[in-house]
Amino acid sequence: MAYDEGLAHRLGDVLGPLPGVVAKKMFGGVVFMWNGNMLVGVMGTDLIARVGPEAHADALAEPGARVFDFTGRPMKGWVVVDGAAVSEDSALDDWIARCRDFVEALPPK
Repeated sequence: MAYDEGLAHRLGDVLGPLPGVVAKKMFGGVVFMWNGNMLVGVMGTDLIARVGPEAHADALAEPGARVFDFTGRPMKGWVVVDGAAVSEDSALDDWIARCRDFVEALPPK
């Protein structure tokens, strides 16, 4: 499955200066790991966002967000955001900030 390389590049531009960020191919797309923990990714044309269980419901209320059920089992704490909803840099930055808030508190792997 192909993924939106433009969106992946935009994520890389924002996250690249952050120490401990590594891109890995996964889920038929690409994910960005921060200190060994998955942070965000691209699957198809959509953003995969790890917001954490506490912020899950609020994240789902955002435009373009839906449940992430890649395996047929919804993943609590993760949402998929329609690529059109993050076409503006400010919207993408907001999603990255949400994800950083959660992942920053996790212990490094």
